[in-house]
Formats: sequence, C-alpha cells, structure tokens
Amino acid sequence: MDTTRVYIVDDDESVRRGLCRLMRAAGFVPKDYDSPEHFLADAFERSVPACLLLDIAMPRLSGTEVQSRLRAIGAEIPVIVVSARDEDEIRHLARELGARFFFRKPVDDQALLDAIAWVTADGEAQEH
Repeated sequence: MDTTRVYIVDDDESVRRGLCRLMRAAGFVPKDYDSPEHFLADAFERSVPACLLLDIAMPRLSGTEVQSRLRAIGAEIPVIVVSARDEDEIRHLARELGARFFFRKPVDDQALLDAIAWVTADGEAQEH
C-alpha cells in the first residue's frame, strides 16, 4: 500500500518546513514547493492517495489561480487551503474552485491532519 502524499505549496519557507515536519510525524509523505509554478511544472502521481495544502497569497500566481489551472487540466487532487488571508470573498472563491477545507494560519495541527485523512480516505472510496 502506498503512503499518502501531501503536496505543500507555500512561499514561506518556515511554513513549508513546519508542515513537512508535521506530515512526516503523522506518517504522510510530504513534498513541498516554494512556488505554484514549481508545483504545476512537476508531474504529481495520480495513482497514490494525495492532497494539496495550498496557500492563497503568493507572488505571481495565487492559490485560487492554481486551483483554476488544476481544474482546467482535470486534476482531481483534493485541495486544503491554509492561508493567513481569511476574507469571506477569498474563502468563497476557494470553495467554489473545489477546496475541501479552508484553514486560517496558524492552523491547528490535529484539525489539519484530520482533514487530510478525511479527504484522502474519501478519494480512495470514490476510486474503488
């Protein structure tokens, strides 16, 4: 059985480092990206359970633009937004584009881990 992959896209290195440490401690396999462009250029594996932890406010390309691009190519990876921006308009747009959860930074570790477990288990159930 493959271990769940957690892709982390955030321009803040300390956030990425902390999230990677949390993911490893919880038994997930993290892969982090310092920019949305690097994530979108990488071919992520679709055959293993995975989810994307996505920041909203990043230079050049926002998290919602990443969601739009993923939708345009038919990528159905579950998205969990983890952002310092918590405005109703941003939250609504992220959800409209398919975000399953929206957490405000700093995020509660257990709530985030529960959300990851839920969206990846849900994806496994839909595939079988």
